[in-house]
Amino acid sequence: MTELLTGALIADGTGTPLRPADVLIDDHHITAVGPPGTLPQHHPHRDLTGLVLAPGFIDVHSHADNAPLLTDHDTTKILQGVTTEVVGNCGFSLAPRTTTHADVHNAFLQRLFPPLNPTWTGFAELFHATDTAGHITNHCPLIGHGTLRVAATGMTDAATDADALHRMRAMLEEGMTAGAFGLSSGLIYPPALFATTDELTALADVLGGDGLYATHMRDEGDHLLDAIDEALRIGHVAGRTHLSHLKATHPRNWGRMPDALDRIRQAREAGHTVHQDVYPYTASSTTLTSVLPTDYLGGDSEHTLAKLTAPNARAELTAAIGRTTHFDRILIATTPSHRHEGRTLADIAEDRGTDPVSALIDLLVTEELRVAMIHFSMHEDDLELALRDTRTMIGSDGLPPGNGGRPHPRMTGTFPRLLGRYVRERRVLELPEAIRRMTSLPAETFRIPDRGLIAPGKVADLVAFDADTVLDVGDYQDPMRAPTGIPWVCLAGRTVVDGGNFLGPRAGTRLTPQA
Repeated sequence: MTELLTGALIADGTGTPLRPADVLIDDHHITAVGPPGTLPQHHPHRDLTGLVLAPGFIDVHSHADNAPLLTDHDTTKILQGVTTEVVGNCGFSLAPRTTTHADVHNAFLQRLFPPLNPTWTGFAELFHATDTAGHITNHCPLIGHGTLRVAATGMTDAATDADALHRMRAMLEEGMTAGAFGLSSGLIYPPALFATTDELTALADVLGGDGLYATHMRDEGDHLLDAIDEALRIGHVAGRTHLSHLKATHPRNWGRMPDALDRIRQAREAGHTVHQDVYPYTASSTTLTSVLPTDYLGGDSEHTLAKLTAPNARAELTAAIGRTTHFDRILIATTPSHRHEGRTLADIAEDRGTDPVSALIDLLVTEELRVAMIHFSMHEDDLELALRDTRTMIGSDGLPPGNGGRPHPRMTGTFPRLLGRYVRERRVLELPEAIRRMTSLPAETFRIPDRGLIAPGKVADLVAFDADTVLDVGDYQDPMRAPTGIPWVCLAGRTVVDGGNFLGPRAGTRLTPQA
């Protein structure tokens, strides 16, 4: 369909000032961009007067790998103006899967994803399944190191031997050949937290010196700089390093963001290709098991549950984490039973007349470890400093759709929050630069083909928003509310959101990296 878009101010993705322009789209692509009234006027018009027209936003850190497999449409990203998502982050991808460790694979994924019914083993079969089901947004899949390790060795805390590493390398090669964009790791999650730097470097070597290594680093608090150094060593072998959701966690580490950014700048000056993403919130979200000591996580779910139900568990955990964990800052987001969602561990303990460690144990045991939390652990000053860095991109880090509950509001509000709070209200970024961080910079960094700019020849993935009213609406108690001020989105020239409502169909696609 040919359509002429008129009346908007164009934020073309380059970071240059907004300008009035008309945009002609035809056969999925942008065919012309010109001053108002200079393009052929006989085509059907769409009047975008009063709106800013930008390339579709790119969410560089998503966990919506399972979205195509859901019966219901996951509209949490498309209603934000997101047209492309990088999935498979933090070491969690839906493949590979081996028959030897199939049950362990299912339990591993169910700590993050809703129950699945896998019909695949490798990435080619997974991609066939998701492509057949259809994508609401474009997907750029990464290969999760944690999933690779489970497929090769299960949930063991033992070091990988030569045979296991050979199998992991072969599965990684298969995924890259099938069209993945790189390797991700999540080094706070079992079994990945037991991996050595050498193991990760041996996998990074498969990427051939020009590949992408994206990492949820081993530490984002007391040992943040050491974790950055490890990520850079691994990423240098892969070719390019991407630091996921850069942050400085826990009050004792607030104010360390300047040191982290200095370390990253030094690496760039030394020739490393390194970028980072953040989400515009001071609360994180992950699995509740991540607060447990490492020795509780060194096996499968049965091992962890046995440790939690042992007679000495309460005393042991109180000694290990009781004095350093701020239980009033841990909000329960999602559980299978949906009990206690939206309440802190401190509140739950008070209601029960017990201590927070006992409440933690009871919750993990009764919900069979499948608990997501929201952790209020960061400082606004660190967040705004990270946002100002010119190589910072935006990622929602939204948990997988389909779990219900009260997930972190970043799932529905990340991109409008950046535009509303940090551009319009706090002026941390100017609007054209914010658009660049959400469009052309991630397209360049992740080598996403033909997206990220409003320019002739680019695919017509576009979003129109009201810069004066765009805003996230969801909060921690009512997170699933759609944002305001984003009335129109199109994918490959096809309108999929109009008047702020998703029209369908699933018009996205799985992308493959640009050569």
